[in-house]
Amino acid sequence: MVKRNIIKIDESLCNGCGSCVIACSEGAIEMVDGKARVVRESFCDGLGACIGECPTGALTIERRDAEAFDEKAAVEHLQQSKAAGSALAENRAKQEGESGPVAPCVLPIHQPQRSSMGAGEGPGQHSNKLGPSSQLSSWPIQMRLAHTDAPYFKDASLLIAADCSAFACPVISEFIRKRVVLIGCPKLDQSETFISKLAEILNSNEIRDIAVLRMEVPCCYHIINLVEQAMKRSGKNIPLDHFICMIDGKVVNDTGMVRR
Repeated sequence: MVKRNIIKIDESLCNGCGSCVIACSEGAIEMVDGKARVVRESFCDGLGACIGECPTGALTIERRDAEAFDEKAAVEHLQQSKAAGSALAENRAKQEGESGPVAPCVLPIHQPQRSSMGAGEGPGQHSNKLGPSSQLSSWPIQMRLAHTDAPYFKDASLLIAADCSAFACPVISEFIRKRVVLIGCPKLDQSETFISKLAEILNSNEIRDIAVLRMEVPCCYHIINLVEQAMKRSGKNIPLDHFICMIDGKVVNDTGMVRR
């Protein structure tokens, strides 16, 4: 035992959002019974990168006797966790008939699409009558919660949508169909976090194309800038289409933003 800085979590303030789990690069924090907990003191480096991600102020740094930081063990732990998560996700993706909400968002989930659709597909084809089942094929969809190495990103078409578009766009299911969905808010989300996560996804996977769906309001325009910066950081030239959901629900293709 050595006296050093280590993360302290006030469970009475923790709302179970999991942001600190994502921010912890060493895997020292996990969700246990809906609360964030330091599961292994030797994995915590005490630098506090997770503190700024907590929306409730539940995380602080305290100096006390604790196990020494073991960087090698932390790296091995993360590698084992990723391998186990990917294997479980692939097994679940093969199981037919599995549906329903998934919580908490700990592992990437892939739900094979089984809807019977008419001819024509993708954004812009809005004349087909949609089936009763959900078009969503993967989970989680929030950019910050997305798993970079999730198997469903392999050779995928991405839909990157502003949060509000799902509620304003009457044909949202046609945008979702046959695409892996990621959502975010260009006004409320931290730009660097958004860009870094998307750049990691693009770097780690062969992405076929990207469609961006935003609202017509000025503050939502920034989402296309975030996507373009992530593409530039990844060094990849991926076909990019840009769609705008008007306040009245009409969807238009901003041809000035289309890249082939």
